[in-house]
Amino acid sequence: MEPLSPLEQALHAARALVLADLVAGRVAEADVVSLVEDSVAQRRWWVEQWPDGVHFVAGLVAQDVQDALLERYGRWPLCPVCGTGDPHALEVAPELGPDPHWVCHQAGVKVAAVGRLGSAIGTDPSS
Repeated sequence: MEPLSPLEQALHAARALVLADLVAGRVAEADVVSLVEDSVAQRRWWVEQWPDGVHFVAGLVAQDVQDALLERYGRWPLCPVCGTGDPHALEVAPELGPDPHWVCHQAGVKVAAVGRLGSAIGTDPSS
């Protein structure tokens, strides 16, 4: 068996991180998981065209899934930090960079790394 290429490693990691956040938010239904798979397939092509972007895949997959969920179901993930005002979604920052985090721009805080949303919303089994 051949070792996975850096591209495949990044894609598998991105898939796992985003799925962990979807599970934490209790929205990992089959049709939502399909959105992750669609994004991973599209990002595979994207990184093949721009290999230096391999370090940005996790954040991009998270943003892709967030955008697809907005179109179909509504905002996700909702901010667990702001207790008042209108509910709003967290955003991925940096938009194009390594080490992506879910952030609340209204409060100006990092909430959790992509893949660790469960620790912020209290659904992480290891917490």
